[in-house]
Amino acid sequence: MLNNAKEPRLNRYQSFSFMNRTPVGDKKLDVSHKTVLYMEDVSVSFDGFKALNKLSLYIDDGELRCLIGPNGAGKTTLMDVITGKTRPDNGSVYFGQTIDLLQMDEPAIAQAGICRKFQKPSVFENLTVFENLELSMKADKGAWITLLATLTGEQRDRIDEVLEIIGIMSLKGQLAGILSHGQKQWLEIGMLLIQEPKVMLVDEPVAGMTHQEIDRTAELLLSLQGKHSVIVVEHDMEFVRSIAKKVTVLHEGSVLTEGTMDEVQNDPRVIQVYLGE
Repeated sequence: MLNNAKEPRLNRYQSFSFMNRTPVGDKKLDVSHKTVLYMEDVSVSFDGFKALNKLSLYIDDGELRCLIGPNGAGKTTLMDVITGKTRPDNGSVYFGQTIDLLQMDEPAIAQAGICRKFQKPSVFENLTVFENLELSMKADKGAWITLLATLTGEQRDRIDEVLEIIGIMSLKGQLAGILSHGQKQWLEIGMLLIQEPKVMLVDEPVAGMTHQEIDRTAELLLSLQGKHSVIVVEHDMEFVRSIAKKVTVLHEGSVLTEGTMDEVQNDPRVIQVYLGE
């Protein structure tokens, strides 16, 4: 039986004190300890139900991590806490060494470099693929600025670079509304990438995709690790196996275990609460 990975992770950071950290302010992201996201003893309750229960999770800089678990395990609440949508009852959530995410609202967290993609793609269907990426670029979004803005050559090059990464360069002039489901998912990933995030939260990216689209999505997410930390929530175990070096299993709001896909699939606890259902 695989030991609960929570303990060695806590031991790794037990000498690191969160008490002296300060809110983001003008602080730059500090990943000198090789960890980009810290969650320690985070609990969230809704009307007496503990959605998260003293959850601790550490994501390394540039890591691609998969989160799995049965419905109600706490996956969505975890992402809500990281992005500022939900405030925990207690616990610590830090971006790098010094940025306290619990002192920031959702726009500030996104601006700091943490972006989220929901399961259902939300693109501007009446705009072209290129225009979707243009609107998603980091910039002053004031009405007059937007109306009068002209893209620089560097910005156009960046959009083309992202189009190449997500594999839809040939569709840059197409309306987003006529794209296939998979292409819309890739476009939305591109809309995150154009913002140059440090951490990307991706919720069930392959739901409803064809086998070919699933394979392409796996290639895309694998290509992002290293430069970005990518946290993927997914129920498709074959897809998880194709991309994950490390998998975290959530159950009843806590980390049940962590390890390779083979390790977690063969853990009797995981079989009982999730994979064996």
